[in-house]
Amino acid sequence: MIPQRTATSSTLTLHVNDTAHTVTVDHRTTVLDVLREQLDLTGSKKGCDHGQCGACTVLLEGRRANSCLLLAVAHDGAHLTTVEGLGDAEEPHPLQRAFQERDAFQCGYCTPGQIVSGVGMLCEAAEGHPSHATPGEVLQRSTGEPAELSRPEIRERMSGNLCRCGAYPHIVAALEDASGHVGPRSGTAHPASGPVSGGGPATDRGPASGGGPAADRDSASDAAPAR
Repeated sequence: MIPQRTATSSTLTLHVNDTAHTVTVDHRTTVLDVLREQLDLTGSKKGCDHGQCGACTVLLEGRRANSCLLLAVAHDGAHLTTVEGLGDAEEPHPLQRAFQERDAFQCGYCTPGQIVSGVGMLCEAAEGHPSHATPGEVLQRSTGEPAELSRPEIRERMSGNLCRCGAYPHIVAALEDASGHVGPRSGTAHPASGPVSGGGPATDRGPASGGGPAADRDSASDAAPAR
C-alpha cells in the first residue's frame, strides 16, 4: 500500500498481535473501529463508546487502554494486543482457562475486555504497582516486590470493567486463580501443568469456591464493582 495523507485521512501501520497491518483511515477513526471494521478482529467490543465500560480494552505497548478513546492516526507504529492475541481454543491463556473453569461470564459481551484488562492488571501487580486499595503501610515500604492481590485489590484494579450480568464474584475468583501465571509487563503466561485453579471445572464446585483461594471467603462483597 502506498502511504497517503490528505486533509481528512492518513495511511498508518498498527502492529496487532505481532502482525503489522497498514491501513488508510479517516482522522476521526478510533483504534476500536480499525480493529473491528478493517482488521476483522471483533473480540474487542463496542459497549458504551465513551471509555466507561471497558468492553473494548486492549493492551497498548503492554498497558491497558480503552480502544474506543484512541484515535488510530495518533498511534502509527504502535503495538497492540487484543483478546485474539492472548490464546486460542487449542492453547488458551491461563486467565481464559480460569474464566472458563470459574464460569466467570454470563452473556459474554464484556468477557474479552475483562480478560484483556485482567492480563494487564496482573502484569501491573507483578511489577509492584499499587492501587487506591493498597494499604498505607505497604505504600510506605515501597519495596518494588509484586503486589499482594487481595480481593479488595482485585476489585479496585478491575473497577474500569463493567459486567451488566453481575458475574463479579466469579471474575474475581478467576483472577485469583490466574494471579501466579502472568509475569511482569509481557502479559505472557508462565508454563503451567493442569488447571490453573488446581481443581475441576466450576460445575464440580460451588460458584467461586473450592479448590482455589476463594474457598474460605464470602463472595457476597463482590456482587458489585468497586466504584
